[in-house]
Amino acid sequence: MTAIPSPPSDAAHLRAAAEAAAAAVPPLLLAAERLAAGLDAGAHGQRRAGQGEAFWQYRPAVAGDPAAAIDWRRSARSDAAYVRERERQSPQAAAIWAAGGPGMDWTGDPARPPKRERARLVALALGLVLLRGGERVAIGAASARPGRAQAEALARDLAATAEDEPPAAMVRPGRRLVLIGDFLGDLEGVRHLLAHALRLGCGGALLQVLDPAEEGFPFDGAIRFCSPAGGAYETRDAAALRPAYLRRLAERRAALAALAAGAGWHFAAHDTARPAADSLLWLSRVLAA
Repeated sequence: MTAIPSPPSDAAHLRAAAEAAAAAVPPLLLAAERLAAGLDAGAHGQRRAGQGEAFWQYRPAVAGDPAAAIDWRRSARSDAAYVRERERQSPQAAAIWAAGGPGMDWTGDPARPPKRERARLVALALGLVLLRGGERVAIGAASARPGRAQAEALARDLAATAEDEPPAAMVRPGRRLVLIGDFLGDLEGVRHLLAHALRLGCGGALLQVLDPAEEGFPFDGAIRFCSPAGGAYETRDAAALRPAYLRRLAERRAALAALAAGAGWHFAAHDTARPAADSLLWLSRVLAA
């Protein structure tokens, strides 16, 4: 009698997935640290005129202000006396999401990174830049926390992300949001999230990450196309599909740009053959605007 092994439990699947995610953290964090190191954090996190949690501001002196509170050097430049005070700062908060669906694992050339790898790298590097600027940063719907010590937590959260759609719970008042993915599937989730963000006054950016083969459709002859969901399509003349494909891609990109503009967001596309630093710099600039 042959024993039939029991199917792996949900716990075993969860453990295997967790171990795979944990293994991805160190190299992802190292690559992101290198990428972020080349970019000045600038004045992302706090509205400030110097370092620290507070900065000096000036107001005209009024009756009752002690003489010791008057800044005589500042007052000497005008006809009025000014009192110098500290204004407390409230760090801004940002939430970043990078798509983790099976379609993001694709690359058209082993010499290029899969879309998932590039999306995670840009997302984590941006998170590090914002942390260094004093911001509170979250991945997806997690709680936003400040401090450079959060870098490893961000990397773990990114490595564990498996959703194809951004979580609606990442939209919270006062947050800026960044969504990174290929956005080739159903856009309803993105559409609802942006509408919610608009209602709450949350600005943000959409970054579409595609492989060069998805950008140009360089296929010829007989090819069998397979989707991550298991579907397949065979053709004997792939080149004949190119015009229609490129037209549909342009329509999708225009739809994404329109969704972003309608919410007061920014939109850009990233080609995985290009340096990751290009998109990191763009995201940093639009979030600082």
